Amino acid sequence: MNTELTGVIFTYLLTLAIAIPLGVYIARMFRGDKTWLDFMAPLERFIFRFSGIDTKKEMNWKQHMFALLTINSVWLFYAFFCLLFQAHLPLNPDGNPNQTPDLAFNTAISFLVNCNLQDYSGESGATYFTQHFVIMFLQFVSAATGIAALFVLFKAFRDKVTDKLGNFWDFFVKSITRILLPLSVVTAIILAFNGTPTSYKGKDSFITLQGDTAHVSRGPAAAMIAIKHIGTNGGGWFGANSAHPLENPNYLTNTVELVAQVIIPIALVFALGFYLNKKKFAYVVFGVMTLGMLMLLIPTMNAEISGSPAIAKMGISQPTGAMEGKEVRFGPANTAYWNIVTTIISTGSVNSMHDSAMPLSGFMMMMAMMTNCFYGGCGVGILNFYIFIIIAVFISGLMVGRTPEFFGRKIEAREMKIASTIALLHPFIILVGTAVSSYVLVHMPNADWAVKPSAWLNNPGYHGFSEMLYQYTSSAANNGSGFEGLGDNNVFWNVSAGFVLLLGRFLPIIGPVAIAGILANKKFIPESAGTLKSDTSTFGIMVFAVILIVAALSFFPALALGPIAEHFSLK
Repeated sequence: MNTELTGVIFTYLLTLAIAIPLGVYIARMFRGDKTWLDFMAPLERFIFRFSGIDTKKEMNWKQHMFALLTINSVWLFYAFFCLLFQAHLPLNPDGNPNQTPDLAFNTAISFLVNCNLQDYSGESGATYFTQHFVIMFLQFVSAATGIAALFVLFKAFRDKVTDKLGNFWDFFVKSITRILLPLSVVTAIILAFNGTPTSYKGKDSFITLQGDTAHVSRGPAAAMIAIKHIGTNGGGWFGANSAHPLENPNYLTNTVELVAQVIIPIALVFALGFYLNKKKFAYVVFGVMTLGMLMLLIPTMNAEISGSPAIAKMGISQPTGAMEGKEVRFGPANTAYWNIVTTIISTGSVNSMHDSAMPLSGFMMMMAMMTNCFYGGCGVGILNFYIFIIIAVFISGLMVGRTPEFFGRKIEAREMKIASTIALLHPFIILVGTAVSSYVLVHMPNADWAVKPSAWLNNPGYHGFSEMLYQYTSSAANNGSGFEGLGDNNVFWNVSAGFVLLLGRFLPIIGPVAIAGILANKKFIPESAGTLKSDTSTFGIMVFAVILIVAALSFFPALALGPIAEHFSLK
């Protein structure tokens, strides 16, 4: 067990060792300084020239959001029709069928919004063509969309009074060519040389040790698995995701995938400090996020290492901890670290089955997605955190009787209305979705649907409620992991979760960017003796308290009906 804990600590320290210089590089690159990837400039100029884009033309925040929403709408229709007719497209050696309209609707939205919720099994629900030209394509562009939106925010912070906030297309393309693509290439090479498939051939047949014939799926998986983690996406090439021995062959690949999914979210926090020349502020943000991560991680690791009380009552020893649904190769400590990392940063990949985790672990994983701002996904983690900063600054200003100010701009009623709406949107769509599904399950269990509601849950009682709550939480947080005891590949879940996915992605991007754009246009007020310092531990504690009160407590009643009740039922 000590070896497992050492592995977890080493993995996190390695992540920091890569993320900090990466943050410096990202800040320099977006500032226009010289970097070692400047050789990508001719490719970028070709893309802009071919697309008719003038990157010297700066946009205000509304033009940024119009460009973002327009291109995402185009990608949505493209992805939907490719998935709907994938059986008739090339690169389908296994003869996988078309997706149904409701499944294609859910899948297209899910990968568009960087969620990667999969209501299908990767090796049988998609073809090599759609894995490459739909799934992987969306994994790159969705991550780049989040980073581009974040740098609109950074630009608004840096310039004193302006409505010129850079060019969306410039931010977007460089996020791919100079961040996502190089990191994905390195990760894919490591995976490929450690046994992850890179073949375009179909299934192969093997004779097992028992003498049975097994048909094993393969394909060009290494490239997709690389961007699924680098871009905080999470969708698996195989149905078992990173618990599959070909998707995650050994402890080295497990460590690489853990590091890969965290480096950009952490790097962007440090990039904030270097880009704005406000390193102390970045350290405060990083400190709050890390504290939140540790408060979720430590109870989860303890629960998984300690094992199940129900099994202990039977007199069965659990020297290796709670191993149901886990890979023996990785163990409970490393698995618990993955569980929390993948839920706080909205990757949603798994190296175990979350549905089999201890109730306390399930509680912590849901809480990670419900707060949705500790490191977070590519770009959107800081955007979500910014909402809580605005609320914290406003409350602090009221407490001392001053007009709230942040980075030299007064926060007034308009900004607070937007921030409050976005803060309340997240619990609203999760709890309403869970309430509707619970009502249908209880009052319409035998409805004459293709899949009756009574067949949704493999686990009744507290855990069944948790499965439904987790599905909407994962959708709203753009996470994509699931309690897979839920039978979710049907019209009700595909469509309802699809709308939650859309609302949970784009409104929380538009809101923070709108606030930043409005504030950037206001008169700059120099700091004075009465200005609330944003680079102090006191400010960090205030923001953390706001996160706990606004985000965490909103969900307590629902969590009490699910994982909390299940936890105490095992005692």
